Amino acid sequence: MLEFACSCLCRHFGEGCAAQLRRWRDVALALINGLSKIPTHQKKTVYLCQLLIRIAEGKNLECHFEKDQRISPLESALSFWTSLEREEIKLEKLHEDIRCLIQIQIVAVYMESGYFKEAAEVLERLFTDSESDKPLRMKLATIIKSKDPYVPLLQSFNYNLLISKIKSYIEPFMKGNETNFLIQAATKQVESKGLGAIALQNKTVNVDENDESNLKTNQRPHLGFKCRANSVLQSLHNLQNVKKHGDASACGRKRQRWTYKEDLALKSGVREFGVGNWAKILVHGDFNNRTSVMLKDRWRTLCRIRIKLKF
Repeated sequence: MLEFACSCLCRHFGEGCAAQLRRWRDVALALINGLSKIPTHQKKTVYLCQLLIRIAEGKNLECHFEKDQRISPLESALSFWTSLEREEIKLEKLHEDIRCLIQIQIVAVYMESGYFKEAAEVLERLFTDSESDKPLRMKLATIIKSKDPYVPLLQSFNYNLLISKIKSYIEPFMKGNETNFLIQAATKQVESKGLGAIALQNKTVNVDENDESNLKTNQRPHLGFKCRANSVLQSLHNLQNVKKHGDASACGRKRQRWTYKEDLALKSGVREFGVGNWAKILVHGDFNNRTSVMLKDRWRTLCRIRIKLKF
């Protein structure tokens, strides 16, 4: 769920959708605050969520993420960017560019608001005495003394450029995490219970074709998660039934009469997923120990006896 929340944060950050970003910020923070300890494999996810949340509020000096209220959102973001860099196997020029832009914008945001004293104070906290930091530190010190927030350096390395660089950084993450994380988790759960063969047979279940449209609705995040969680549980239940009962011919069980409720579920599944996607219809519908072959045969029967479908 944390990975899914992070994926939504990245998506809405990239799209510039402030309202959705705020909603998923609240979800991500609730999940992160619920962790007594950050698991090693989720450190990068947590740091990325925290970074995006702070970058999004970067120009709001009234917003505080740290107990020390002198720390602006961007200065707080810089600490998480440092943590992210530690998790990277190889640092690239993009990492250096982002670090530099965050440092410049920390000072620029104070200056744009007329807080020149605070800009001078934060400059002392930002830089060490290393020679590599010295050129930028000296340039920013000169700019602060001039009290001019519109100098060429600050205009060239502006906030929009920082946002653009962050989007470039999260793009590979988005490409690698396009799968619906809750369905992915359900698949792992199925496989862990020895149902790997069935999961592979029904692998189309792993793609939630309505995911993008669901993300764009105005539902509150906790309602969306509840619906998705229920869907996952139902998927697991049906997959387990498939494994338990198997194909009718293999088990040699007696034929059982189709109920009106099952016919409705079949019609609804065909309407949503189309004729032929029996495995997907089986997983998402409420059937009484049926198989995909049974669904196909029943559909043929319904068509043959010309029952009027309600679409």
